[in-house]
Amino acid sequence: MQSKFFLVTFLLLLVSTVVVGQSKQDSVAIRQTALDYIESQHKPNPQQMERALHPRMVKRTFWKDKSTGKDYVRETTTESMVLLAESYNKNGDKFPASPKKEVILLDVSAKTASVKLIADEWIDYMHILKVNGTWKIVNVLWQYHNIDQH
Repeated sequence: MQSKFFLVTFLLLLVSTVVVGQSKQDSVAIRQTALDYIESQHKPNPQQMERALHPRMVKRTFWKDKSTGKDYVRETTTESMVLLAESYNKNGDKFPASPKKEVILLDVSAKTASVKLIADEWIDYMHILKVNGTWKIVNVLWQYHNIDQH
């Protein structure tokens, strides 16, 4: 009976080690994908942004129409984000010297992940998908910390 217990315990430890090893590798890759997204804006790098995004990524937020005062959903595409990464911080004046970039893995599965990125002025919720062995951002929902900026 005791040997059966040790065998089951050993097998569980072995399986959990294999699972943890794989998920740790994926967790590192997922975190790097989120960092590529924000860091490509810190130091203009369109290739880094393109590496992070799936070609069909859509980024959304709410925006306030200044004339009516009504909120609406505003969308941005991969192409727009790559162009943004090329030019947004070209003069180096859009971010502090040590920008905030906190990546929180909310949920990680075999091929999907939900991530929260807290940056200087923004909160981004991302869905990241493993496509052909590479993690890519497919959805972003974001807002300013100060919603009056919308």
